[in-house]
Amino acid sequence: MSTSAAQASAFFAEVIRNQQVFTVADDGGVPAPKNRHGVRAMPFWSLKSRAQKVVDTVPAYRDFELEPVSLVDFRDAWLPDLESNGFLVGVNWSGKGASGYDLSPADVLAGLAAAETASQH
Repeated sequence: MSTSAAQASAFFAEVIRNQQVFTVADDGGVPAPKNRHGVRAMPFWSLKSRAQKVVDTVPAYRDFELEPVSLVDFRDAWLPDLESNGFLVGVNWSGKGASGYDLSPADVLAGLAAAETASQH
């Protein structure tokens, strides 16, 4: 399993366990850089420590503050908004370039549902 795949897998389990995600924002809002395919992706992390590490180590993110988002708000407001704007969801980006998997909001919803089902067994 690649590092990005491992990060994506951890994302779903940790979000279900902790009932929240984290993103980052500054006065201009939440960043949504274009990925290598020219599609915008908004980053979210499953743990505060994961998000903080990116803020602490990636120069492009140094001026951002962590923003917690409840799982309910993420599912009910953020994901539909991202879908309607044609954005992808960056999950647990890491490393010196803050990169990883960019998933469609529908794929994120499906991953959360699968993780929730798995956590009940």
